[in-house]
Amino acid sequence: MTIKVTRIAALLGITAVALTVTSCSHHKSGQAAATTPSSAAAAATSTLPPVPPVTGPKLPPFFPGPSVGANCQYPRTTEPAGKQAAPPPNGKVSTEPATIGLTFVTDRGRIPLQLANNESPCTVSSFVSLAQQAYFDNTECHRLTTARALSVLQCGDPKGDGTGGPGYQFANEFPTIQYPPGEPALKVPVVYPRGTLAMANAGPGTNGSQFFMVYRDSLLPPTYTIFGTITPAGLAVIDKIASGGVAGGGDDGKPANEVAITSARLD
Repeated sequence: MTIKVTRIAALLGITAVALTVTSCSHHKSGQAAATTPSSAAAAATSTLPPVPPVTGPKLPPFFPGPSVGANCQYPRTTEPAGKQAAPPPNGKVSTEPATIGLTFVTDRGRIPLQLANNESPCTVSSFVSLAQQAYFDNTECHRLTTARALSVLQCGDPKGDGTGGPGYQFANEFPTIQYPPGEPALKVPVVYPRGTLAMANAGPGTNGSQFFMVYRDSLLPPTYTIFGTITPAGLAVIDKIASGGVAGGGDDGKPANEVAITSARLD
């Protein structure tokens, strides 16, 4: 399943004209919400060398509605799985509790996460299910980007080359569903703030197991499901990984400070 790496890499071309981002947060309403990425960032100032500040459109506000979590579907992919996993049950998924704690234990330190179950419950359901199946255990974070407009650590591929998935896929959630289908704004990069946890994909409805953690404000079209935040302690670990840069130089590739997830467990 050739996804994730090539898809996000292509976005560097999309954002080449507007390589600027600013920290922002999306509005939560209706239910208790996860800590916003921008507030997590404020509590965990980056230890990386500063880069020129960048600006860009904010994420859209989150508006809860009856469709959120109403009918989660996890169809099988036509490509073979990088590592087979059972998908969660199809159908309605509860948006309570609003947040779910999950921690990655890596050989570089612990990365605690807060999963936004109230905003992207289908995604969280899959992510928790994979963690409970030990899907992420003993997998490498295979990709680091250090460009001004895209600074992420990408993980979740059992093959370690950016092509692996669990053998099923599912639809996008926040922020994509805040736009009408086909809305031109879906192609306009917005700020994904430092501290954002989001799914990698190869286009609409192709979410699987690969995800990325934003360690510096980044510009991406709003077609990458945000399903949580990284705690200040987790960001400190990612900063240390990112400080080594990309193996062999450049701004996109395997991190020089190699990192492997040893376990992923609910708090």
